[in-house]
Amino acid sequence: MTEKLGLIAGRDSFPLEIARAARARGIPVCAVAIRDNADPLLEELADETVWCYLGEIGKLIESFRAAGVRRAVMAGKVLKANLYQDLASLHLDAVALRMLASLRDRKDDSILGAIADTLLEHGIELVPQTEWVPELLMGEGELSSCSMTPAQWADVEFGFPIAKTLGELDIGQTVLVKDRAVMALEAIEGTDAAILRGGALAGSGVCMVKVAKPSQDLRFDVPAIGVETLRNLIEARAGVLAAEAGKTLIFEREKVLAMADAAGIVVLGVTEASLAARKHGAK
Repeated sequence: MTEKLGLIAGRDSFPLEIARAARARGIPVCAVAIRDNADPLLEELADETVWCYLGEIGKLIESFRAAGVRRAVMAGKVLKANLYQDLASLHLDAVALRMLASLRDRKDDSILGAIADTLLEHGIELVPQTEWVPELLMGEGELSSCSMTPAQWADVEFGFPIAKTLGELDIGQTVLVKDRAVMALEAIEGTDAAILRGGALAGSGVCMVKVAKPSQDLRFDVPAIGVETLRNLIEARAGVLAAEAGKTLIFEREKVLAMADAAGIVVLGVTEASLAARKHGAK
C-alpha cells in the first residue's frame, strides 16, 4: 500500500502544485486545508480533504493520524498578521494554545519550527517543500525578455546583502530598492504589502530583491514568487524582480514571465556567487 502524503494547505497555487506532483507520482494526498486561505480546487486534486481553522492544530494532527499519514509537507502562505488581529477567528485549540505559550518569540522560524516539532511528537515528519517540486526552482540569469540596465544591476547588488541580513534576523526576505536606497523592508505585512509600500515611495522603477534566509529551513517559508507578486509589481510600476536562483520557487512560470514582458519588468535569477563574479569582473 502506497504511503499517503499529508498536505497542509495555505494560500496561492503552491498547495495545488504539490498535490499535482504527488498525483503524477501515484502518491495519494490527504490535505488539511486552512479555511479562508486554501483554494477549494484542492478538493479535486487531493484524495481526501479536511477543512480546519488556522488554530485547530489538534484537528490537523488527528486528521493525518486517521489517514495514516507519516510524512507531510506545508505549502502556501498563511498571513502571520492573523496572530495579532482577531484571535477568536483562528479557533485556537488546546494544542495550539500550549504551542504558542511555549514559544520564546513569535518569529516565523520559531512558530513554524514549533508546528514541525508538535507534528513530530505525534509521528508525523514535516519534509522539505522543494522535495516535491524541484522543477519550480528559479533559474539563473534574465528570465524575461527585458534586459537589465547598469543602474538596475547596481540596485540588485546593493539590495542583495541587505535582504540576506533581513533574512538572517528572521524578519523578512524581501527588500525594495531604488537608486541604491532602501524604499521598504518586508516584515510581518508580507511581500505584497512591502512591494506596494516601496513602490509608493519610489514613484516608479523600484527594484525588488528576494532571497532565501542564510539558514533557510526547506520545510517551510521557502521564498516564492507568482502571479500575485507580478500584479503588485505592476501596480508599483516596478522595473526589476530579482530573486535568488536555485532557492526561490516560481509558480505559474509562463504566465509570470508573460506578465513581466508586457509590463517591461525584468525577472532576474541571481546568486551570491554570480553577483560576486560580476563585481570582480567590473574591476
